[in-house]
Amino acid sequence: MEWLPVFLILLQNTLYGFGDPISKSAYEVLPVFSLLTVRYSIALVFLLSAFGRRILTGLKACSWRDWILPALCTGGAYVVGNIALRLTAATSVAFLRSLSTVMTPLLAVAVFRKPLDRKHIPVLLFVVLGLYLLCGLGGLSGFGWGEVLALLAALLVSGSLIFGERSLQRIDSVTLTAVQAAASVAMALICALVFDHGVHLEAATGIHWAVILYLALACTVAGYLLQNNALRKLSARTVSMLQCICPVMTALFSWLILKETLSTAGLVGAAILLACAITETRM
Repeated sequence: MEWLPVFLILLQNTLYGFGDPISKSAYEVLPVFSLLTVRYSIALVFLLSAFGRRILTGLKACSWRDWILPALCTGGAYVVGNIALRLTAATSVAFLRSLSTVMTPLLAVAVFRKPLDRKHIPVLLFVVLGLYLLCGLGGLSGFGWGEVLALLAALLVSGSLIFGERSLQRIDSVTLTAVQAAASVAMALICALVFDHGVHLEAATGIHWAVILYLALACTVAGYLLQNNALRKLSARTVSMLQCICPVMTALFSWLILKETLSTAGLVGAAILLACAITETRM
């Protein structure tokens, strides 16, 4: 296995792990959809400014069918996932969202009839065990609407991975990142108009704008690019397995920033997830 794409996903995990708790902190003051609209708009403007010609060339060289499904899944995953952050503990959202690790190979079997090698099944079962220990026994917030939306986000993340893997055979990573950001802007803006009655960030302070810039440039631009470049070398199943490190990073940063804590069972679950990611990578 090439280690560069593995490193790209581990870096993405770190960026997202820090982004989850600071997002939750910002949502205590700012409307969710308004913040998301501005976040994804900044990301899209940056991408168009830096890679406009490349993106335009990439769009001309492909059909809208090549990017529509991964774009919609990605936009939906991050909009829904951020609503979940507003409703429940950041650590809970991260671990439930990481169930995409289990959903991705199953969705690939269902959609593309891709066979699942039996040697990976025990690893998937241990992932479920680790997530149960973290979410069910980890000492967090139980199960409510936030957890339901986090599970929906996990399914959409799985869709973005398996459809993105197929799309990247016909479209370059920067172009796919741009259309994913555009889809995120459209979804967030529609929700802001319906639920927030417009985009309202009047209460934002300098700290909040720093958070928005981090989310836009590190989590959206860098995060999407890291994932899409890794998908050129790794399968969607492998990427999803490596992304189960993300909730461990979120738990660490949530402990530091939000004072969210895990029980002994939660810590054991985190250790199991780390072991599963290492095992899958070595396979």
